[in-house]
Amino acid sequence: MPFYESVFIARQDVSTSQVDGLTDTFEKTIKDLGGSVTKKESWGLRPMAYRVKKNRKGHYVLMNIDAPAEAIKEMERQMHINEDVIRHLTTRVDEFEEGPSAVLKAKERGDDRGRRPGRDEGYEKRPFFDKGPDDKDAKAGKARDDKAKGGDE
Repeated sequence: MPFYESVFIARQDVSTSQVDGLTDTFEKTIKDLGGSVTKKESWGLRPMAYRVKKNRKGHYVLMNIDAPAEAIKEMERQMHINEDVIRHLTTRVDEFEEGPSAVLKAKERGDDRGRRPGRDEGYEKRPFFDKGPDDKDAKAGKARDDKAKGGDE
């Protein structure tokens, strides 16, 4: 049977136990149609890159699935119907990765790469080039331009 990785995002206002219930429901669907779920990872409540159906955060869940295509289609149909699931993505893979996913590894390390730093925190200030009336370089350039125009006439 082919291998699949499936990630779904549940609404931010559902509880963790409800998300676990959704995961169990989808797992039962897979098992009833002859497949198996080899790994389930709950990534927790995470911020999204942009607002989706009025939600800024969502409960992310990853499942590694070994099942026929019909089982995946039925699971995705149920995800589409369920109003607690705001997004889902299922991808066919050649083999499963061993150990925890990259998201869980980053979470264990305490990697803050996914979070937005505060204003000016962690960023190097870049020089601001102003070509306004008070800028010395702008005045020098204008003088050269005026001199060049006067020489041509």
